[in-house]
Amino acid sequence: MPAFAGTELTCLRGDRLVFTELDFRIEPGEALMLLGPNGSGKSSLLRMLAGLLKPFRGRLAWDDLEVRDEPDQHRRRIHYVGHLDAVKPVLSALENLAFWARLGGADDPRAHALDALTRFGVPHIAPVPGRYLSAGQKRRLNLARILAAPAPLWLLDEPTVALDRAAVRLLEGIIAEHRAAGGMVVLSTHADIALPGHRVLQLDEFSPVAHDDEDDEGHLVDDGEHAA
Repeated sequence: MPAFAGTELTCLRGDRLVFTELDFRIEPGEALMLLGPNGSGKSSLLRMLAGLLKPFRGRLAWDDLEVRDEPDQHRRRIHYVGHLDAVKPVLSALENLAFWARLGGADDPRAHALDALTRFGVPHIAPVPGRYLSAGQKRRLNLARILAAPAPLWLLDEPTVALDRAAVRLLEGIIAEHRAAGGMVVLSTHADIALPGHRVLQLDEFSPVAHDDEDDEGHLVDDGEHAA
């Protein structure tokens, strides 16, 4: 399984430079925890790693294969779970999850979806329409996508939000199994979560105030080499 890495990543949102000159590398079996105050770019970086946000500068690659050269292949390698729970209110929990399993290439989407709900401790919500699920149930349903179809890299933005301690323990065990099989995890969190042997990426260390490539008002000075 190839390693995933970013080199000299710069994030520009509107006219605000969020972070710059950020490097990371994650190998099979590793977990990378993103830390930093609100506004330091944790969610932006996860969206960038998922291919939803283009870096203003820098490079993302699986070993030597750049993500921008093979975007479809990159999408098949990741599961991204953001802040919002992607749950259609008129579909049952099982139908919601089976859709994601089918999109991820699972050979038997419904069976994989039901197994994922069971692993997250909520098989009883399978027939329940999304509109009737609690916040915690929606979160477990959304997280179950990481099990409904295989992908080596999990990108999790505040995955413990709305989860009780029992659900957090389930998630910790599922992440541990994924890593033991060579999977990779990048997550942001403000809560305690057990990730033995994880590495930390402190986002505020890449704040633009520590660099010289902006003007006196904090705007990026374009050197003509930014990413398309």
